[in-house]
Amino acid sequence: MTNTVYVTRKLPEEAVAELRASCKVRMWDKEEDVVPREVLEKEIATADGLLSMLTDPIDEDLLKSAQNLKAISQMAVGHNNIDIEAASARQIAVLTTPGVLTETTADLTFALLMAVARRIPEAERFLKKGDWTTWSPMLLTGADVYGATLGIIGLGRIGEAVAKRAKGFSMDVVYHSRSRKPEKEARLGLRYGSMDDVLAQSDYLVLMIPYSKETHHLIDADAIKKMKPSCFLINTARGDIVDEKALYDALVSGDLAGAGLDVFAQEPVPTSHPLLTLDNVVALPHIGSASVTTRRKMATMAAKQLVQTLHGERPPTLINAQALDEPC
Repeated sequence: MTNTVYVTRKLPEEAVAELRASCKVRMWDKEEDVVPREVLEKEIATADGLLSMLTDPIDEDLLKSAQNLKAISQMAVGHNNIDIEAASARQIAVLTTPGVLTETTADLTFALLMAVARRIPEAERFLKKGDWTTWSPMLLTGADVYGATLGIIGLGRIGEAVAKRAKGFSMDVVYHSRSRKPEKEARLGLRYGSMDDVLAQSDYLVLMIPYSKETHHLIDADAIKKMKPSCFLINTARGDIVDEKALYDALVSGDLAGAGLDVFAQEPVPTSHPLLTLDNVVALPHIGSASVTTRRKMATMAAKQLVQTLHGERPPTLINAQALDEPC
């Protein structure tokens, strides 16, 4: 019997072809619009597989409608939009697309760091407004990156890739993670420190950890007090890791030098958000993995592993394998 798959956003044709080779495919055909909840509820009721995006809230109430659903393959490395417990209780496999976006996201992270350090967007606005009338010794001066200390919270694939880029700028890299990584320390010349050590020493602090209850508002007012006033915060992980009000207050008061943000607690971020009013904030619309090549790889990977799972295989990106192995 042919499996039915529902895709929640229009994908490149090569990814859809992977699905169509063995499945009946239904797809929300608007690339830039989120599938409405009522449409998703209707489609998921009869689907065997779901190819989802981070923008799709897949909660317990939605999964109650899923009579035949066997697998959810998400085109993202994160999965905080999916109720994993509810999916596991229904023996629904959940898969993500790590690995393929590592280098692209690390590129964007370092680009964001450079942009906020050297005030590049601010300088461009200054020029285009016609405010550049003469050279001045301290005009739009920023912070040096070369030789500075980079703190990384979370040394997974992307964190390691950012550390490699930092070493090209002769940065001193100190990191904190749940477990120490001696092999990476030796290979890349990294230093391990406690959370407080990393906060206190960093000229640039990069967040590279997944979102969870434990990491919610990890960077709050208390954490910011431990950081240098000259430090720049870079977040390309998840918005809710940072207490945005505390960040805004610190940026206005001078307790932090600036921030580069690709993620926000609410996405899309409202244009009225206070952080968007600050010149020392460089804000992007969650484009960490947004290169043509990487997004196509992510879409194709999500499609391939969804088909594999529906055919009884277990791809290595299955995140709830242990729960599926437990007796119901």
